[in-house]
Amino acid sequence: MTKTQALEKLIKGRGAQLNTPDPYANLSKGITRPDQEDLDMGAHTKSKYLMVHPKTIVNEVKSPDVGMEYSINPYQGCEHGCIYCYARNTHPYWGYSAGLDFESKILVKLNAAELLRQHLRNPRWRATPIVLSGNTDCYQPAEQKFKLTRSLLQVFHEFRHPVGIITKNALVQRDTEILVELQKDQLVKVIISVTTLDDQLRQKMEPRTASIKKRLQTIAHLAKEGIPVSVMVAPVIPGINEHEIMEIIRICSLMGAQSAGYAIARLNGDVATIFADWLTLAFPDRKDKVLNKISDCHGGKLSDSRFGTRMKGEGKIAESIKNQFHLAVTKFMGNQDPVKLNTDLYSNNRSPQLQMDF
Repeated sequence: MTKTQALEKLIKGRGAQLNTPDPYANLSKGITRPDQEDLDMGAHTKSKYLMVHPKTIVNEVKSPDVGMEYSINPYQGCEHGCIYCYARNTHPYWGYSAGLDFESKILVKLNAAELLRQHLRNPRWRATPIVLSGNTDCYQPAEQKFKLTRSLLQVFHEFRHPVGIITKNALVQRDTEILVELQKDQLVKVIISVTTLDDQLRQKMEPRTASIKKRLQTIAHLAKEGIPVSVMVAPVIPGINEHEIMEIIRICSLMGAQSAGYAIARLNGDVATIFADWLTLAFPDRKDKVLNKISDCHGGKLSDSRFGTRMKGEGKIAESIKNQFHLAVTKFMGNQDPVKLNTDLYSNNRSPQLQMDF
């Protein structure tokens, strides 16, 4: 199969090209691919929104190396379709595959704002920054329709509670007026994920995310409005985008990003199968090279769950990436002072009359 033939076989608008088996099903069906008839009818290319009503919305994050203690994910599954996404492994808990299902069957937590309000009214809660998108992107395409993230930001403002946002979608600009109000009290910071400056690579690797141009414009827009904005270069995939680190940091700094972070790709669980299959179709000429480099960063394995090493890796390749990143940050951003969000204004007995209409 030539590279051109492989690219022609990629399902338009999707990262994963197959469904991995459900490990919780009584009868495993194995790996499945959509046939042409399914694709012609829109199966796996059109997203299906499934309404759910969870009992809680704030998740405690027990990992010591992700920089957050609590998170909220208003959507489960993500239409962005990032081929490397670690969150894919959570979709089987809901009865769906980590592959195409993760991108096309999106669970919408309709009562998210109500649950957050209940949480913040709990007299035992002490103000601690809560991050939107600890797992799946809160500004993915579904947000245009359901506006759950916007309603959550309104609740954070109502209670004067600090919130962080991680996204790779320019839709965050829609909520500028709320973010500006939050920033007046140092209650918000935004992290924009930038994995490449090559939009052709972005289209293959993150098919339904905002273009690179729009992401850079988003950084500039937020910075102009006085909203603290950082950039996350994650994941760095050896053999795919590690050569871009220096330029990504430089350009994002020019746009107004104040700080940066990075993480090295790790292919835990079903992500390894999905990613390797994608490489076969998108980059058949470098598949083995990329997988070997990733495994070199994780003690000879594609996966790594060890706290302290899983995000940054180890070995010569990981060390080279670390050095390149720190050189770029030192050169283009100087000393990074972490943004400290204000926890002093929160009160659990806020009256709904204090809520502003946006």
